[in-house]
Amino acid sequence: MTALPPDPDPDRTPGLEPGGGVRPGDTPPDSGSTTEGLSHHEKKPPSATAGRIVIAIIVLFAVLVAAMLLTRAFLLA
Repeated sequence: MTALPPDPDPDRTPGLEPGGGVRPGDTPPDSGSTTEGLSHHEKKPPSATAGRIVIAIIVLFAVLVAAMLLTRAFLLA
């Protein structure tokens, strides 16, 4: 399968004069940036609350591990 050229078809582009020029004051057509329409929507970044929850879970896990290690150290002593 051959990809279509990104430039618009001059026969189907309104506002073009013969030879591919445009009338004074008109904006020439732009080349297409994608061949299959619009690009995908970008996801929104996670909220600040989600980041704080993740940090809180990590800190809680670290505190629990430290408590376990301290408890084990005192029981072996």
